Parts: sequence; C-alpha cells; structure tokens
Amino acid sequence: MSKTVWLILPTYNEAENIENAAAATVAALETAAPGGYRVLIVDDSSPDGTGELADRLASQNASIEVLHRAQREGLGPAYLAGFARALAAGADLVLEMDADLSHDPADIGRLIAAIDAGADLALGSRYVAGGSVAQWGALRRFVSRGGCLYARLVLGLSIRDPTGGFKCFRREVLEAIDLGSVRSHGYVFQVELTLRAVRCGFRVVEVPIVFHDRRHGHSKMSARIALEAAWLLPQLRRQR
Repeated sequence: MSKTVWLILPTYNEAENIENAAAATVAALETAAPGGYRVLIVDDSSPDGTGELADRLASQNASIEVLHRAQREGLGPAYLAGFARALAAGADLVLEMDADLSHDPADIGRLIAAIDAGADLALGSRYVAGGSVAQWGALRRFVSRGGCLYARLVLGLSIRDPTGGFKCFRREVLEAIDLGSVRSHGYVFQVELTLRAVRCGFRVVEVPIVFHDRRHGHSKMSARIALEAAWLLPQLRRQR
C-alpha cells in the first residue's frame, strides 16, 4: 500500500543551506515516496531571512510548505509543531532531517525501506556497522560517542546512536508516545523520542549512515543544550 510521507526540516538561520537542502530532499522523495510526499520547513523566525527563502521555495514548488513560528524555542518544540501539522494532514510516515545537509537526502529511501520491511521507527545511525562520521576531529568524535554512551547507560538503551536526528516514524508511533508530555527542547529531544518508542514496544531499527559536517553556517549546540541533556536524562530514566 502506498504511503504518504511528510519530511520535517526545522530551521533557524539556515539561509545558506535551505535551498540546497530543500532541492535535494524533494529529489529524493520523488523516488522514495511514490504514494505522495510533503516537505514541511519549520522556521523559528530566523533573523537571517531563512523564512523568506522558504516561502519563495514553497511558492515555486507545491510539495513544499512552510510553518512560521513566532520565536525560537528549540529543536524539540519545532519538531512537535511539525509533527502536529503532518499528522493532522494524514501523513503515514513522518521523517526528521537536519536542514544543514549533515544528513544525506539520498538515504531517505533507505529509512523508508526499513519501515516497509517491518520497522516502526527507522533511525539513521552513525555508530552501527557501515555507519560513520566525516570531517569531524578527534575531540568532537569523543564528545559525540561519550554522549551516546552516557544516554545508553543511564537509560538502559541498546540503541547504538540514541542521539541521532535522522529518523522515519510510522504515524502510529507518534500517536502512541504522548507528544504533548515531551519535556526536552534541545538535542536530548532525539533521545527522549527514541526512548518513548522503545518503552511502548515499537520496533526500532538502526540504518547505517554517513554523517557529514555542515558546510555552511554554525552548529546550534551550546553549553545550555548539553546541560539540559545531563540534567534531563536521569529524570527520563525514572519516568515511565
């Protein structure tokens, strides 16, 4: 049965990337989603004009839609707003992907194929066999691996890359994991959603990907986001 696919691209100051990301994403979905697709750009009032660029792209391509949010609240709330729009519109599958092209749109088809093969949540993973990270130095690799290990140990997860943000959900997963009670705002949002899916008994499959460093713009990682993860993960362990 053909599935309708929605892909969510959260943006904040991604003017240098959004046109290439949208074009590559649309091209990939043309092949990977024969049942129909939509690319939803969720912009948190970027001061660099990302939202205006997104509106122009949407005016040129009917498969692109833009959701403007009044202020910057973090990655989690942006995705939650996008999920709500996609589910209300009848999406069967909902994808997450970074707008800076650190995730290769060519891998979208592989995530969807994993769902077709029986997964409920397909996670693009850097840390399973066949996965890797390109253009990162030793310190950044150490920090990323350490963050994943910390999350796995604290939460008892077997997932090798719980912080990964390239995902494809069946709509049933998003409907079951109580999105209204999600607490995280930063990158720990990715861990929280995967944890909720595992605890609800859904099948999570890790698909190996190569993660590329962004070519333009700046990472949104900050000390505040790291502190949120360190503070919130132990609380997620106690939450059932």
